[in-house]
Amino acid sequence: MKTAWSSLPHNIPGDYLKIRIENSNLTKLHQRAFTTNGACALESLWLNFNKITVMNVKSLEGLHNLTELRMQGNELRSIPWTVFLYTPRLKILDLKHNRLEALPENSLHHLPALTYLDLSFNQLTVVSNDVFLSSPHSHTQAGGRRKEGGADVVLALHDNHWLCDCTLKGFVDFVTSINQPFILMNPYLTCSGPSAKAGKFFHELELKTCLKPEVATTQVNITLPLGANITLRCLVKARPDPMVEWNYSLKTIRQFTESQLQVSDDTINSALMIPSIHLADQGLYTCTASNVIGTSFVGIQLNVLSSNTSFSMFPAVTVASTRVNASISTRIAKQTVDGVTVAWNAVTENPAETWFAVHFGRYDSQEKELHYVGPGINSYSVTALLPATKYEVCVSLQNRPARQKQCVVFVTRSGLNEAEKRWRLIHIIVIVCVMVLAAATGMCICVTDFRAGYRDHRAGFGERSRTEDKGLKQSDRQGTFDSLQPAGDGGLCRDSGDDEETRSEHAIQTSVSVQL
Repeated sequence: MKTAWSSLPHNIPGDYLKIRIENSNLTKLHQRAFTTNGACALESLWLNFNKITVMNVKSLEGLHNLTELRMQGNELRSIPWTVFLYTPRLKILDLKHNRLEALPENSLHHLPALTYLDLSFNQLTVVSNDVFLSSPHSHTQAGGRRKEGGADVVLALHDNHWLCDCTLKGFVDFVTSINQPFILMNPYLTCSGPSAKAGKFFHELELKTCLKPEVATTQVNITLPLGANITLRCLVKARPDPMVEWNYSLKTIRQFTESQLQVSDDTINSALMIPSIHLADQGLYTCTASNVIGTSFVGIQLNVLSSNTSFSMFPAVTVASTRVNASISTRIAKQTVDGVTVAWNAVTENPAETWFAVHFGRYDSQEKELHYVGPGINSYSVTALLPATKYEVCVSLQNRPARQKQCVVFVTRSGLNEAEKRWRLIHIIVIVCVMVLAAATGMCICVTDFRAGYRDHRAGFGERSRTEDKGLKQSDRQGTFDSLQPAGDGGLCRDSGDDEETRSEHAIQTSVSVQL
């Protein structure tokens, strides 16, 4: 059926034998997608040309009678092959025109009744021949005879992105010498890469077994004068093609040009070009090659000679230069709780080629970390420092010890500042809360006293004559809570007699409470 569903309905009848859902927005098959109402008699399931990208590992649970599953034209990149544990009778599995990239060795272990498998028009690059040779269909009886009643399996594997190098040798041998029970729908499988083999048929190939990289060089130890140009080379033989990389101590600062030349199908000539070598370039250069089989490397020692240095077999960090004059002033440019940035001003004879050494460590420690900084850089940052700790940082010319004037001593900030600020804020909040509670309590007492005085005031009204009714109403309006003054009122009413003095004192107390 054609539908715009984005998910499967939950009320699929259990007596359906065939379901066909195509050209919908369905993207996922959830757990027990077709058996939510119990046992299912489903035998044929067509889910072609949807947008399915994910299959739950239990999405086919309960479909014990399923014999045909077609899911071509979806967007599957992988299949949880254990999902077929719940479909032991499945014979036809159509997965063409998806985006499958791999086929695990145990893919067919849970498909004992399979007779047709279509994986064409996917993105498979490498498949092991063990996928088919270790499947239940290839098992034979003793003596090499096939099991009686065993059915043939038709395979459609064409139009994939086959990478025809040594890693595909086993599968190519399987395809070119295929026999029962497997039958290829299209035996003309072609290579997509590497470029030298693109477009070739499998039966035209003669692939070799894979080989761990073998790295060699004729330049084991080289000595050159300062300013000379040099190209270091290594020869790598490997199958499949390896990744070749040069490593040296100043790679993060001085990145030299690397190049590779394909000498033959399995041999690469790698070169590292170093222009106008400096003393800092002296050291060990390593050529490393790695592929899926393993890793190998070879080292080349480069020694640099100048007119004022003697021959040395060690890296430049151990060679001292005594004729370089420089003036360096060091300062702390920026400091945080756990880091510092040191900056320096240097006056040298050749600023474009002057390297600096930054010595950094705890003040009470004899061992200091050593970092090299290239020409044109006049700052260096260090992080992850301990709080409230005394450190020393010195800047000197490379290969020369630092003098006392080139050092700065500093103490990192305490890491408790923020905590102290939080505690102060908590204290302020507590004090404010106490003040608010005290003010509310005082108001409550004030209102209580006012009510008692007001009852006495009303009782006094009953003893007055009716001729003073108009004066009593004016006194009543002036005696309300809203008319109380901050200080100096004469009372809540102007009655004469013994109670007037008592009520006046009470009104003054109430006024004072309101002021507070």
